[in-house]
Amino acid sequence: MIRASHYWNISHPLKRLRESGQVGTMTTGAAGTSNDNSPKKKGWPKGRKRRLLPKDSNAPKGPLSGYMLFMSDQREIIRQTNAGLAFHEITKLVAQRWAQLDVSAKTKYLEAAEADKERYQKELEEYQKTDAYKNFMQKQRNEKTPSPPKKSRKDVEERKEDEEEESMNPQSALEIPIFTEEFLNHNKAREAELRQLRKSNTDYEEQNAILQKHIESMKNTVERLESETSQQRSNNAALQQHIETLRRTLTKAFLSLPLPGTQETPTEESIDSYMVQLHSLITNNPQQHQGLIQTVRGIVSQLALT
Repeated sequence: MIRASHYWNISHPLKRLRESGQVGTMTTGAAGTSNDNSPKKKGWPKGRKRRLLPKDSNAPKGPLSGYMLFMSDQREIIRQTNAGLAFHEITKLVAQRWAQLDVSAKTKYLEAAEADKERYQKELEEYQKTDAYKNFMQKQRNEKTPSPPKKSRKDVEERKEDEEEESMNPQSALEIPIFTEEFLNHNKAREAELRQLRKSNTDYEEQNAILQKHIESMKNTVERLESETSQQRSNNAALQQHIETLRRTLTKAFLSLPLPGTQETPTEESIDSYMVQLHSLITNNPQQHQGLIQTVRGIVSQLALT
């Protein structure tokens, strides 16, 4: 005969595990073998309500998808033209119009949704820097981890019995949910940041390609300018040689013609100033230097003939 205390020690934790939906049927060694290979129930335990976290009223309004923007435009139009339609019929009609929408019109809504998403990301980043966001997160953490209630002696004994039962049969331990709301929200934020980084990377690659084209164009321009500079230097050298030849020719031709007044004769170094003074004398007083003008014409005509 089994004593009442021994029956309580065996049946009580097993009953709690069955009510939580984590294990199937289990029997003692005298009644038969255990059903360890039976599939366990997944998800939230039966009879236990999920505690909803509070929403932040100060947070920026979330972005709308392209379909939601199209629905907001079409909903009032359908209500005005079809006043007697129910909500689900309006939604069905909007879905049909969205499916029949052409690519160009649908792209307009998708681009507007992308702009709204960028707006939300910018406002969210600004909001996360405020004190209101920090206070909300602190309040949310406090609600997620409430202070544990004071345990009675009976609860302590039951917990001790559960631990003994789990040590005897490790497969009957309760499963801990991994993907909590906080984890999912964190994962969504990281995915949003990754999309933003991918978009920034694409923009930077496009800018890099444009800059690379500018660099190639500048290289070609520099090479062209260097070639023109080299050609110009060659032309300047030829002109300089021609000027030197002309100076020697003029010096030799006008060597026998001293300037009136100064009696200066030209040299290769002073031929430039000599010609300037000679031109000044002829243009300023042509009547007084008729003989000089005739002599210069004779010398120039001889230069032209040679």
